[in-house]
Amino acid sequence: MTMLQTLDTDLQRSVGRLALEIAANGTVVRRREEGCAKLRMPTLAMGQAPEAIIINTSGGLAGGDCLEINVQAASDLCLTTQAAEKIYRSLSDETHISTRLSGQGAARLLWLPQETILFDGARLARSLEVDLQENAGMLAVESVVLGRKAMGESLTDFSFHDRWRIRRGGRLIYADDLRFDPVRVLGAAALNGAKAFATLVVVATDVEHFLEPLREIFADRGGVSAWDGKLVARITGVDGFDLRKSLIPALTLLAAPNELPKIWTL
Repeated sequence: MTMLQTLDTDLQRSVGRLALEIAANGTVVRRREEGCAKLRMPTLAMGQAPEAIIINTSGGLAGGDCLEINVQAASDLCLTTQAAEKIYRSLSDETHISTRLSGQGAARLLWLPQETILFDGARLARSLEVDLQENAGMLAVESVVLGRKAMGESLTDFSFHDRWRIRRGGRLIYADDLRFDPVRVLGAAALNGAKAFATLVVVATDVEHFLEPLREIFADRGGVSAWDGKLVARITGVDGFDLRKSLIPALTLLAAPNELPKIWTL
């Protein structure tokens, strides 16, 4: 074990766990907060789905830190985050973020966290596991920004692994393992120099009619496909602000009749 690894082992780690269960009438059945993970549920206008805002009070995550989110909902629910999640330099261990979502009955889940910012030296392993009953649906997005533009940061040493598994009626309908490092972000087959990207997935019965409107929004910034009751899109941007110029109109379209969380437009 190197000196850096010894230091990393001895450092205090941030661990946060959230558990939330929503009944069919929208009431909270179970809510648990642990460690650095907190949850706030604002009062919304009539007709809007309940909204839960996830807060990481540690201010960011580094190597060895862990964040776990577990949500079950039998009614519509929108989940977002208070701010962009910052992933700092790791001395050895990976940062782990694990999210499990369960949609029951005819619930529609909106998983709309703000972007994750990777600092140079970050090591992030992130997973999203979704279990939907046969009549449930979802809209999910995860966006990543590589480095801090204001600092002129260029990532020369980082690793990123994003793992998605979505099941509907017990059947696996979407699986994706995305890996990036300083070499893999180069070239036309990957990010081609872009510093921000997002993955967007919709599970519903009528997704095909979104294809042309989304292609107009994305233009040459990304691509979108729809088949078998699901829609998948990849979007890139020069930076986080540039990515949002495409992402916010797309999410506004897909989230309707719900509005985007206000935190997205601040």
